Amino acid sequence: MKFPFVELPNTAVITCCHILEDNMPILYVSHDVDDGMWQFLCGKSHATSEARVVSLGEILKLDKTLSKLSALPCGFIAERNSKKDEWHIKRK
Repeated sequence: MKFPFVELPNTAVITCCHILEDNMPILYVSHDVDDGMWQFLCGKSHATSEARVVSLGEILKLDKTLSKLSALPCGFIAERNSKKDEWHIKRK
């Protein structure tokens, strides 16, 4: 299967310890306008110390539905209430 994102699989992205350590679902995705950085978060508030850097390929392995967001433009976010829900996209 072709990698769905324009960025390479080894591109650094931000996630949180809740996703990596507590197996919480990814419910909030941001594609930042200022630097093009991707953030894949659980939807809760976070302290800076809870941030983790992983590769885009590793995040996609955790949740294959993220491939639906591969064309999310910079400056937009995607949210959902649970892993079973559809993504809702809006400008940040």
